[in-house]
Amino acid sequence: MEWEDLKPHLAELRQRLIYIGFAFLVAFIVAFLFWKPIFKIMALPLIEALKVSPSSEIIFTGLAEPFITAIKTAMFIAFVVTFPFTIYQIWRFVEPGLKPEEKSLVKRLTLPFTIFTTIMFLLGVSFAYFIVFPVAFKVLITFGGGDFTAMPRVAEYVGFFIKLMLGFGLVFEMPVITYFLAKLGLVTDKTLIRHFREAVVIIFILAAILTPPDLFSQFAMAAPMLLLYGISIWIAKVVNPEKEEEKDEKKEVENPPQPKEK
Repeated sequence: MEWEDLKPHLAELRQRLIYIGFAFLVAFIVAFLFWKPIFKIMALPLIEALKVSPSSEIIFTGLAEPFITAIKTAMFIAFVVTFPFTIYQIWRFVEPGLKPEEKSLVKRLTLPFTIFTTIMFLLGVSFAYFIVFPVAFKVLITFGGGDFTAMPRVAEYVGFFIKLMLGFGLVFEMPVITYFLAKLGLVTDKTLIRHFREAVVIIFILAAILTPPDLFSQFAMAAPMLLLYGISIWIAKVVNPEKEEEKDEKKEVENPPQPKEK
């Protein structure tokens, strides 16, 4: 592809990035102005868990830590608020590069894809906030018992909170992405089943990276990921079932016909 052919795509990309950046900036400014009440909501699972130890509290050890916390909090909220708009803009950028029959499909799926992507993302962060966080924090804090006093740093908590929330939110997108790929004919249930073992390994690696070093948190992330992978297999089977001729071709490749004996 020559430079002249790339120019329209780069111009379109720039336009979409400007839209996304402007929306993010507006959301960031608003969130920054109200970062304290927002942070209190974010810290609520930790505050509740710290009640088991009356002398425990959230602290900061660096002079710039509260300011950095405010920025991180505002950026996270801005990302969540503008997430549907960002997905929509990415979708619209991809559309011109598709084939005519694919463009028709994409136009029909744009609104449903944006809605369901947002719903699944919110389900993921809600699962982390209401189920994983309360239990994980209580397990980690009570593990020290009366031997230690828990004094988590605010910046460390916010970084951990954002990483885990985004991790769960993005993981819950698996069925939606599978549906889209299956609609385009890029994925079948057989493909997902064939790579199931590799998927399990990747899932547990991700769970170990994104969660605290305790078995409950890791399992709390790995279990829904495995369930979502199973749902994705079912979605692919319904949306893009393997055709009979494809099955026959695979059988011929796996079991080639034997030459007749003379």
